[in-house]
Amino acid sequence: MKILCIGRNYAKHAKEMGSAVPKEPMIFMKPESALNFSGQMTYPTFTTNLHYELEVVIEINQTVSKISKEVAHQYYDRIGLGIDFTARDIQAKCKEKGHPWEKAKAFDDSAPLSELVAKNDYDLSKLNFKLWHNDKIVQDGNTEDLIFDFDHLISYASQYFTLQKGDLIYTGTPEGVGPVQKGDVLKGYLEDKKLLEVSII
Repeated sequence: MKILCIGRNYAKHAKEMGSAVPKEPMIFMKPESALNFSGQMTYPTFTTNLHYELEVVIEINQTVSKISKEVAHQYYDRIGLGIDFTARDIQAKCKEKGHPWEKAKAFDDSAPLSELVAKNDYDLSKLNFKLWHNDKIVQDGNTEDLIFDFDHLISYASQYFTLQKGDLIYTGTPEGVGPVQKGDVLKGYLEDKKLLEVSII
């Protein structure tokens, strides 16, 4: 299985990062070893600036390649919440040198994932999700602000990669990303339901 991640898929997040709003989806990958279901994130020794990025995640339900947006809704049944942890200092160094970002994005346990729930239980066009950082809401996103919606992402990705059952797409983060420290607790809510909790150790 593979994890496809979408960068800058919310305009306000692109702005807070000082980046242009993309004209087409920006895709990068994380390996399966990045998945993390433990409820804990060990602060990596190679960074001093670890950031959270809460995202809605969709799970591919069957093998598919080169499909149109119009049929893309058939190829996922479940959604959840995930965090794209980013070593921001490492990312900045990679950017400066024109290098890929994998060291900053794809390290072990960098993709915590919640339980997955049925997509039909939600209005995917107006899906609210929030991240609490200790006792404060730091991200309050809604899928109506997506630059590229879920069906667009699946169709677009399928032009380049065969998508297989169990593959995950982390669909992008809204504004409000920021750093964590040891001892912090992150809680992700989909509408009013807590789906994800991660302690930084």
